[in-house]
Amino acid sequence: MSQRSWRARESRTQSGKRMHNEAFGWQRATMRGDSPADPMAMMRSALDQWEKLANEYGAQFLQRPETAKAMQSMTSGYLQMQKMMQEAMGKALAVANLPSRKDIETLSERLGAIEASLARIEGGRQGAPTSALLPRPPRTRKPPPKT
Repeated sequence: MSQRSWRARESRTQSGKRMHNEAFGWQRATMRGDSPADPMAMMRSALDQWEKLANEYGAQFLQRPETAKAMQSMTSGYLQMQKMMQEAMGKALAVANLPSRKDIETLSERLGAIEASLARIEGGRQGAPTSALLPRPPRTRKPPPKT
């Protein structure tokens, strides 16, 4: 075993022992007969310590280059899988003669444009009076005489 990997394993072992001792130190205190005043405070303290140690370990874990490469390859694989699923779903919908998500979005945009133009037309008509209310020109022409 190389010295580097031995040191890393030793560091992880010590970190694990420290995490165990800090997280379960409250149990030893109660076993000795020290009764804490507030059991919820004891639990909050244990949770805070556990969270702190977990964050430290997580930060160390994420600083490793192997972790970054693994996360990058997993993300890349997930995106490729998602793209393949979208293409397969589009083909399946086309075979079933059903609209795809893209088709629905296109129709929604077109419908929105139609509704906007209809609202604009209706808005223009509301301000204009109807033909029954328009003033008519005076009737000046006389009918022809009766013979």
